[in-house]
Amino acid sequence: MTIVRAALTQTTWTGDEESMVRKHEDFVRKAAAEGAQVICFQELFHGPYFGIVQDRKYYDFAQQVPGPLTERFSALAAEHHIVIILPVYEEEQPGIYYNTAAVIDADGSYLGKYRKNHLPHVDKFWEKFYFRPGNLGWPVFDTAVGKVGLNICYDRHFPESWRVLGLNGAQLVFNPNASKPGLSNRLWELEQPTAAAANGYYVVVPNRVGSEANEFGDEAVNFYGTSYVADPQGNYVGELGSGTQEELLIRDLDMELVRTARNNWQFYRDRRPDAYGPIVAP
Repeated sequence: MTIVRAALTQTTWTGDEESMVRKHEDFVRKAAAEGAQVICFQELFHGPYFGIVQDRKYYDFAQQVPGPLTERFSALAAEHHIVIILPVYEEEQPGIYYNTAAVIDADGSYLGKYRKNHLPHVDKFWEKFYFRPGNLGWPVFDTAVGKVGLNICYDRHFPESWRVLGLNGAQLVFNPNASKPGLSNRLWELEQPTAAAANGYYVVVPNRVGSEANEFGDEAVNFYGTSYVADPQGNYVGELGSGTQEELLIRDLDMELVRTARNNWQFYRDRRPDAYGPIVAP
């Protein structure tokens, strides 16, 4: 498949889970109507980004993966022949929770999941209160649109994760986010395009947008949206998303550019894993 039409979404918390899920079902239908073959939502798409507080009530958003929510979107994927990247709050068992993304193929089959490996625990990102670190490595999924890998939000700050995905065969990496103004603004511009160029694959970057004051009042943060796609040479594909408004972005990705970029640069040929011991030293 030379051209892949990819969709990514950005929105804010509606105030209840069912309407949030329905909104994303509508995103799938709209994307499919525009010819999209794959769609990815923002981090923890079915709820608020509760990491800004530490409150046990948000454990109630966690659910089995696979489970009812993945089954609901599997039916939608099969109906519209679209690959869906579904970032959810996962409960493996009571008290064991992960920040997860499920991968559903275009025929509706559940292919597996990625669990966020790197967890922040800083102001307004209290994720270690809610999640265990991922324990599934960096799997790559063979989908109808090619070989797909995942990082989730804070994972993007660690170049090792991007490289492992490339070594595992990824051609298209999705990086769902809940990012707000502050320390990350400049990194938002740098990291994902750099990762795309350093590894010779596409990076698709959805982010939340707007304030979730309906949930958190004065503690709410204002997510900056600006979702985008970076190509294997580190360039933006089309414009960035809005910094303030809900949006469905559709981008055409020329997958031949993966081979072109890798052959031009040969970063994989010139790697020196024999010299990288200090990277993995405790």
